[in-house]
Amino acid sequence: MDIVFEIIQFIVNHFILLLTVVLFTTYVVLGFLSALALRRYLRKNSYVDYNSIILAPLTPAVTVIAPAYNEEKTIVDNIRALLSLYYNNFEVIVVNDGSKDDTFKKIMEAYDLERVNYFFDYRIPCERIRGVYKSKNRSFKRLTVIDKANGGKADALNAGINTSKNPLICCIDVDSIMEPDALLKMVKPFMEQTDRKVIGAGGVIRIANSCDIEGGQIKRIMIPDKFLPRLQVLEYTRAFLMSRMAWGKMNGLLIISGALGMFDKEIVIACGGYSPLTVGEDMELVVRMRRYMSEKNEKYEVVYIPDPLVWTEVPSSLKILGRQRNRWTRGTIESLIKHRVLFFNPKYGILGFLSYPYWMLFEWLAPIIEFIGLVYFILLAIFGQPNWSFFLLLTAFVYTFAISMSTWAVLFEEMTYHKYEKKRDVFKLVLTGILEPIFFHPLTVYWSIRGNIDYLRGVRTWGKMDREGFKNNSKTSKK
Repeated sequence: MDIVFEIIQFIVNHFILLLTVVLFTTYVVLGFLSALALRRYLRKNSYVDYNSIILAPLTPAVTVIAPAYNEEKTIVDNIRALLSLYYNNFEVIVVNDGSKDDTFKKIMEAYDLERVNYFFDYRIPCERIRGVYKSKNRSFKRLTVIDKANGGKADALNAGINTSKNPLICCIDVDSIMEPDALLKMVKPFMEQTDRKVIGAGGVIRIANSCDIEGGQIKRIMIPDKFLPRLQVLEYTRAFLMSRMAWGKMNGLLIISGALGMFDKEIVIACGGYSPLTVGEDMELVVRMRRYMSEKNEKYEVVYIPDPLVWTEVPSSLKILGRQRNRWTRGTIESLIKHRVLFFNPKYGILGFLSYPYWMLFEWLAPIIEFIGLVYFILLAIFGQPNWSFFLLLTAFVYTFAISMSTWAVLFEEMTYHKYEKKRDVFKLVLTGILEPIFFHPLTVYWSIRGNIDYLRGVRTWGKMDREGFKNNSKTSKK
């Protein structure tokens, strides 16, 4: 019996070691590819004059679609910021998704709206549109407001797509703050002549907690005062600059953040629009669009732009953050299971052989394997003889690697966009990276496990996301 137990322990220990090496090697490779791609992008873009895009006669028209649910505290300023974007040919469609507060009333009063006769075609399903409104003031001629029955974010985006006039759509969270030149940078890949059709583009999402914001614009960039949002700054920096940059370069990106994404409207419609049946509608749409293009045997590309394009507020309480991560986990599982035909399917190229297996192993299964490994070690400590030297060595290795990756991410930020000008802010981020594996990572594993359990229980709700609001703003709520 002891021999069998030792064999099992030997196999498990080596499996854990192998998985750790594979995981860390993958992260190093992605980080290295991201560094090369980012350097090439910055060198190339140093010669770009974005003003020429404004003047170009063939600049594509863009529709910015912003769903709004219970956003009465900030909706007026948020719309003003959208109308102030630096672009020559765009419209803004704000979709009031059956808000229960005074969101629609605030918009009506601030922008002097009136109901208009407006033709729209339900090319993709959405809840009933009660009315379409335009401003009497010609200064706001770009603005269109849709009032509709509540159907959730995906449904609201579909309503905006049905109403839009332009070939490109830019879908955002209405409470996010776009950089003034974001549309210029996002539309550029759609204008470049290549052998691949660009079907989607996304960029870096930055965290606005504790920043000074006035009139819907970032006036001063500050590192978050609270520890939990600061942890997410580090997490977002790693994810966007050291992972998605590499996947974008390999044309293997599976997700464009719901906070900001630009898409070819006709491809979105051909794929059926956003799915209201999933809580991860942003990832699921991108996967479905990529699958659609592959099955049509058309060359295509999903582009990642490393420039900071939009700022958003992240949860500052464990309760709300836990709900968000639970939802992210369920959305990932839904997308992967729905499109399981991709798994190592040669028909889909890099999508089937690299992207899908990576997301399945590292984004879905890795936390489960880590949790099982922890339970195994606890049981071994209680009933058997754990290999303490192996455990301590592996723990030290994992901890050192995690700190190294976080420090590398901070250096990436400092050598490129340098948004945090104070040296003490950089020091705070490095210190946060030292503490993150101890305080934050165990929570992310726990929330992932809860997300898996809730998925198996059939939980499909979005979950209420209470927000503190940006600096100098009151508390808001988002569905």
